[in-house]
Amino acid sequence: MITTTYQVQGMTCGHCATSVSTEIGAIEGVSDVQVELAAGRVTVTSEGPLDTDTVRAAVDEAGYDLVGA
Repeated sequence: MITTTYQVQGMTCGHCATSVSTEIGAIEGVSDVQVELAAGRVTVTSEGPLDTDTVRAAVDEAGYDLVGA
């Protein structure tokens, strides 16, 4: 298992966290998503390395911006 932390901009509430978690959680190989709203961090546990563009697309779909990995 691999754990990767991403910076996501624009999340402000529980609904934001749920949207981001749902979209990233739908990526093949992802087993866990933890969101830290105050820090703007999303920690993802996956079976293998994730393509950053795939994660970016999932975050975009949720309506937020991936600003760093």
